[in-house]
Amino acid sequence: MASISIKNVNKLLGSKIFRYSLVSIVVLILGIISSIAIIDEMKGGAVGDGHTKYELIIEPGMPSSRVVRDLSRNGMIKSTAYFNYLIKFTRSAPKIKMGVYEVNDGMSARKILNVIIEGKVKLVHFTIPEGFNNRQIGDLLTARKLAKSRQEFILAAQDKKIIEKYKIPANDTEGYLFPETYSVPINYPLEKTIEMMIKRFFVKINSIPNAKNLSPKDLHQKVILASIVEREAVKAEERPMMAGVFETRIEKNMPLESCATVQYLFDKPKKRLFNRDLEIQSPYNTYINSGWPPGPISNPGFPALDAAFNPKKSDKLFFLLKPDGSHYFSSTYKEHNEAKKKYIDVLYK
Repeated sequence: MASISIKNVNKLLGSKIFRYSLVSIVVLILGIISSIAIIDEMKGGAVGDGHTKYELIIEPGMPSSRVVRDLSRNGMIKSTAYFNYLIKFTRSAPKIKMGVYEVNDGMSARKILNVIIEGKVKLVHFTIPEGFNNRQIGDLLTARKLAKSRQEFILAAQDKKIIEKYKIPANDTEGYLFPETYSVPINYPLEKTIEMMIKRFFVKINSIPNAKNLSPKDLHQKVILASIVEREAVKAEERPMMAGVFETRIEKNMPLESCATVQYLFDKPKKRLFNRDLEIQSPYNTYINSGWPPGPISNPGFPALDAAFNPKKSDKLFFLLKPDGSHYFSSTYKEHNEAKKKYIDVLYK
């Protein structure tokens, strides 16, 4: 039997001790991780199944302790102590962002914390219909609680800084608030909402070849034309023809005689205009004033803008709305009157 040296014995024992120590450390670490996971689930797991929702409002300067208290009072977290510890451990207090958040009881404490430090605020979606004027947009945003009132929106839409920034040759942004669906956070500044719509307008305009490199004045004239076409047209295919009629009337120094420009004078459009309406004194009344109105009467969509830049020219000088929603285009006043008797006067006998 071979003898074992003291050195080999020590080496063998040392190797076993090292392995035992390593195993012990691994077991300890796994134990700690398991304990943390258990505590995290017990104290920081989801309270429910996500059916209960809460609108968490974090105001400027609100301490994290108040945020945690609000979450606890509304049944969104299991433990205030654990959530406060989580904020402290991750050093998240300075990272919590103001805003309105939609949380639910199916979210863990870590997920809720992640939402409020990343600023994943609740979004409000709204759609501006084609042809809405600024008054109507103000009412829409007020209804969606994105503006306090129509007047607040109107004043924001008249901000000189925005008008000068985008070189709009007018006193407000009427015509340049592109109709589309937008998503903004609650309490989003109106000025930024308005700028968002203006930026979208210029993106769309730049996709029209004939609209490039125009001066602000020339662009404004096209926007005015598009805004009138938008309010007059019913069928999309008629818009280029209608734009052509208006341009031809301007070239012949004829009043535009657009009912839409008179309707703009009323808070709500009338079902029918009477002669007394056509006599209202206003620079927007194109029955008593020649040339273009002083500004757009609506915020036109892309088809109307495209028609304004690509009008279909012809000898047509008049048009009227038929009962089926299409328009009858005439070259002479006599033809126009005959069409009026045929399609309109018969409706009011």
